[in-house]
Amino acid sequence: MIRKKAGILATAAVAAVVGTGAAVAAGTGGDDDATDKPIPDSALAQAKKAALAETGGGRVTETEVNDEESKYEVEVTLKNGSQVDVQLDENFKVVGTKADGADDQGADNEGKGE
Repeated sequence: MIRKKAGILATAAVAAVVGTGAAVAAGTGGDDDATDKPIPDSALAQAKKAALAETGGGRVTETEVNDEESKYEVEVTLKNGSQVDVQLDENFKVVGTKADGADDQGADNEGKGE
């Protein structure tokens, strides 16, 4: 009986470790969020203004400077709950937009706002 309980406890411990690892992997999603840098305060107001003008309103929920696609990226959550990433150049000009979760079949509006 003791041996059976020890086996059950060992199995539970292994499952807990594996489950924790899976949760960490799911939480990070393999994304580079840990290295993302928000837009500095000196540029934030201009970036927000440009992004909200592009989306026609909403709420800025996240920002990033020097992402892989542009100088500034501003994530805007719209009233319907959907999210749009607005890409800005160093002069706060829109160089692209992308609805979060959209696939690559025409969902991007690269160069929109030019």
